[in-house]
Amino acid sequence: MPEDPALEDIDDVVHEPSQEFVESTNAYEFMQTYGIDDYDELIERTTTDLEGVEESGVDWFWDELVDYLGIEFFDPYDSVRDDSDGPQFTEWYPGGALNIAHNTVDRHAAVGEPARNRVATIWEGEDGECRQMTYQELRRRSNQVANALEHSGIETGDTVGLYMPMVPEVVPILYGCFKVGAIAVPIFSGFGVDAVATRIDDAACSVLFTGDGFLRRGKPVFLKSTADAAIDQVGHVERTIVFDRLGSSNPTSEHEIPWTDGRDEWWADAVETADDEYETKSLESSRESMLLYSSGTTGTPKGIVHTHAGIQVQCAKELHFGFDLEPADRFFWVSDIGWMMGPWTLIGVHTFGGTVFMYEGAPDYPNPDRFWELIDRHEITQFGISPTAIRALRKHGDSWIEGHDLSSLRVLGSTGEPWDPESWRWFYEHVGGGECPIINISGGTEICGCFLMPMPTEPLKPCTLGGPGLGMDIDVVDAAGESVRDDHERGFLVARDSCPSMTKSLWSGDDRYLEEYWSTFADPPLWNHGDWAQVDDDGFWFLHGRADDALNVAGRKVGPAEVEGALIDHEAVTQAAAVGVPDETTGTAVVAYVIAGDDVAESDELRDRLRERVGDELGKPFRPREILFVDDFPKTQSGKIIRRAIEATYAGEDPGDMDSIENLEALEELESAN
Repeated sequence: MPEDPALEDIDDVVHEPSQEFVESTNAYEFMQTYGIDDYDELIERTTTDLEGVEESGVDWFWDELVDYLGIEFFDPYDSVRDDSDGPQFTEWYPGGALNIAHNTVDRHAAVGEPARNRVATIWEGEDGECRQMTYQELRRRSNQVANALEHSGIETGDTVGLYMPMVPEVVPILYGCFKVGAIAVPIFSGFGVDAVATRIDDAACSVLFTGDGFLRRGKPVFLKSTADAAIDQVGHVERTIVFDRLGSSNPTSEHEIPWTDGRDEWWADAVETADDEYETKSLESSRESMLLYSSGTTGTPKGIVHTHAGIQVQCAKELHFGFDLEPADRFFWVSDIGWMMGPWTLIGVHTFGGTVFMYEGAPDYPNPDRFWELIDRHEITQFGISPTAIRALRKHGDSWIEGHDLSSLRVLGSTGEPWDPESWRWFYEHVGGGECPIINISGGTEICGCFLMPMPTEPLKPCTLGGPGLGMDIDVVDAAGESVRDDHERGFLVARDSCPSMTKSLWSGDDRYLEEYWSTFADPPLWNHGDWAQVDDDGFWFLHGRADDALNVAGRKVGPAEVEGALIDHEAVTQAAAVGVPDETTGTAVVAYVIAGDDVAESDELRDRLRERVGDELGKPFRPREILFVDDFPKTQSGKIIRRAIEATYAGEDPGDMDSIENLEALEELESAN
């Protein structure tokens, strides 16, 4: 076995932006405009109450932001918010009226040449097919969707399902829903029958957009049959509009999909024949815009309720400041329209007239350099991806990046789970060229945005999330609700105040909403986000995984991500997943599954070395009781490891809803792991 590599101190600052870069950013321009001297003052000014200032920092920021970012209201709001019912039920921008579709589509298409012909989306299919859509075309298509919806009887406040492949048409569908005042209900294209049915049933969608299918690893994946089975199970849907991605509408097609006359209609007949003029509705600030469902890893999926004003200002803020978006940029975040990051990307980028790049297929098909080739050829400027996806691509080696010009990249992004230092550095050095900041963000579906987000103007340590997002009053507290942020102790990540995009409740009602997020810390009321967080001695924020995933070994807690990071530090390991299992002596023991490098022998000697590595870094109690070798982990389409499936498989229990897993064969391998 090779000798253990010398561990680089993960407390070291790795990224130091140049002064030239700092002074070119949107964040720096904002600070100059308002006489803010440095980052600490920026966070303080936008998140706290300042002595001698009547308006709170949160109120000042979210009020000032509207005009600063050029977000247009049809009717001005009376005040920035009404929190008379407490932070749990804050109403933002009361009295105002707007529409997301106006800010993301209409106003860009209404201006003269060449702005209206600026490209809104670039799409590439897995088979190499490419399509572009200008803002003028996007407006026309969005209007046709709006008219098709009204023809179907959809009115303001009705729900419309989007169970769609990742094709350009998802964009005008989303904006067409916004235009008519419908509530868009995006559903992950990788879900199976039960998961789709649950969401259609809970939202009571009367219209569903879907597709015949899409391509994944060179093979067709069919959606229509899944959609039909879900509808048969729960009802509600009166009209299904089907986009033809695979050519199924052609009479000579080899694909046969189920069809219900009188309910089903092809996109070409329902939308492309509709009138392409439509007057976008003016909607009150608190009018619902989207119903986003949590992944449902525990219990019934939660329907997160977003508004037009809230989601508009949050997405725009984060893309403008965190990702330093400019109108000429090409922004690529690996996601699906059914996950939060899909709408977040579209709304944020299109607010400023930028270009969203969309990709249909697998990250390593037909070769592991697919993403690097896309970035090179399409000159992507911002690229976001999950840590697990990077770990999987890193496994293929550096040679797949060599030969691709990634110099167009200016900012990198990541979200979804904690990093390990080695993979973070690989992403930073090999993809970002040692110059692009990694904007590692954490928030969630509940706010369609970020509680924590670095600014591109600031230094970075590996794996850090920087600090609170602008306008986000965030803290770390102990079990009693007392702040431990300045003590640098681990604790619960909480929000001490509301923000405009915070879910206004849950679709199922206020009781579950209050229980899920506000019941842990009631006096004063704090939003408990469920993450385990810590601020280090230098003020850098870190997450250690979900608080309810913490492994309590003999009364001491450690996050699974920390165990996994220690394992991945070893040069023989490319990926790792740690779970807690019952133990008669310690209460809980750690079990680790490991993916070894291609040329590494899986041996008892390696197991011993890995156990010692974890013990040296985290303490002997956290040494894994077992280390099992596998070739793959169960993952979502976006590359996120589904740890609950791993834990359930080890325990021999039913893992529950597995519809989000892309590679079900990985579960069988877990069962035979040794």
